[in-house]
Amino acid sequence: MWNTLIRACAHDVSRKEEAFMLYRKMLERGESSPDKHTFPFVLKACAYIFGFSEGKQVHCQIVKHGFGGDVYVNNGLIHLYGSCGCLDLARKVFDEMPERSLVSWNSMIDALVRFGEYDSALQLFREMQRSFEPDGYTMQSVLSACAGLGSLSLGTWAHAFLLRKCDVDVAMDVLVKNSLIEMYCKCGSLRMAEQVFQGMQKRDLASWNAMILGFATHGRAEEAMNFFDRMVDKRENVRPNSVTFVGLLIACNHRGFVNKGRQYFDMMVRDYCIEPALEHYGCIVDLIARAGYITEAIDMVMSMPMKPDAVIWRSLLDACCKKGASVELSEEIARNIIGTKEDNESSNGNCSGAYVLLSRVYASASRWNDVGIVRKLMSEHGIRKEPGCSSIEINGISHEFFAGDTSHPQTKQIYQQLKVIDDRLRSIGYLPDRSQAPLVDATNDGSKEYSLRLHSERLAIAFGLINLPPQTPIRIFKNLRVCNDCHEVTKLISKVFNTEIIVRDRVRFHHFKDGSCSCLDYW
Repeated sequence: MWNTLIRACAHDVSRKEEAFMLYRKMLERGESSPDKHTFPFVLKACAYIFGFSEGKQVHCQIVKHGFGGDVYVNNGLIHLYGSCGCLDLARKVFDEMPERSLVSWNSMIDALVRFGEYDSALQLFREMQRSFEPDGYTMQSVLSACAGLGSLSLGTWAHAFLLRKCDVDVAMDVLVKNSLIEMYCKCGSLRMAEQVFQGMQKRDLASWNAMILGFATHGRAEEAMNFFDRMVDKRENVRPNSVTFVGLLIACNHRGFVNKGRQYFDMMVRDYCIEPALEHYGCIVDLIARAGYITEAIDMVMSMPMKPDAVIWRSLLDACCKKGASVELSEEIARNIIGTKEDNESSNGNCSGAYVLLSRVYASASRWNDVGIVRKLMSEHGIRKEPGCSSIEINGISHEFFAGDTSHPQTKQIYQQLKVIDDRLRSIGYLPDRSQAPLVDATNDGSKEYSLRLHSERLAIAFGLINLPPQTPIRIFKNLRVCNDCHEVTKLISKVFNTEIIVRDRVRFHHFKDGSCSCLDYW
């Protein structure tokens, strides 16, 4: 009877906490002892409410009552610790299990993927295949890992595996295909994402959102808006949610569609009664500021119902840098970033982004002494600029490059190729934008030029030109935004070497071809 009540509460979204309270009451009364059926339901409820401390108490009871070896109970523990972000505890339970089921592997792989441990998830997946045949839930996690890594070859293999071996029901089919759409979008293949979407017999809101976000991050705003119109049309009649409008605002942002962005922001509140979250404000503020309406953007930040985070302040500072706002305003915004707790946490306590952007403001104003002061402050406070890192996948193997990297086995050939690139570009009139390297040496233009040549994506592109067949698309994934100079260089390389280059930076995709970029030089 206790188990039936606990299970009912555990399955009811609004009564998850009651499941744990019922379990506690059962122990207090002492009329019945929990058995192996009790704990999975209680752990499920704890996982849903992120009840880490409650879950640890239940774990102690599991050991006390002698159920530490039960596979179903341990699966519940993996799910609990994974949901609460305690991957070390989840892995400890998994590693010590005397017996595992497919659910055990799926739960552990899912936990790793959810918290960004993509390589570990794929390694565990390979181990799992020795004992179990993956199902739809497994492949959903694997596809998410491929999306996080930007590994198109692995994602394509996972797709082929699904077509060959995995039989999934209709509900799971929608979830898996949504993961396929997201994977292809994040790996730079919108064409394949559209093919999966068009081939779906049944779609849900997440299917539409995945495509809208995909179009948005690839800078194809018109397609994103067209998909939204199709989605809310009477024939589809799908009601958008807050994620939908994040996608639409991102789409407008990447194309500078200010008026359209304002319309979507108003529509969200007026027509669909969706309360704007911090993410929506971040998108609209960035859109307005980057279009040059910095005063309007600041007014919106001041009128927000919640405290602006460091991302919003950085958007304003970045706009100040690009639009030539007053140095005094830029300095004031930089002070807000440095004083924001979230920025300290996101930058490992060093606020490097604010200092780098401020240095660019000074460089744009030719205030090189102030650039030097910023460098000195960063040095004194142990603040380091986040190093640029770019990866490229060839034959299923990912090669990673940092700015100025000399650790790759093909370093000599890479630097020779960089010299070839440099000579070809100079022959057609390319001149480096030295303002993109203000932290190297404020007085030495030669040092700046050399540092620009060694940005991580240029090393990755050179490596791709050496190792890929002619005219094969080069796909680069970078942890930072592409700088103006590298953007211009990549456009020229695509023309001079007759190759397509696809770059996913921190914010969006850039498709370089025939000397132009899909972003139309607005990013």
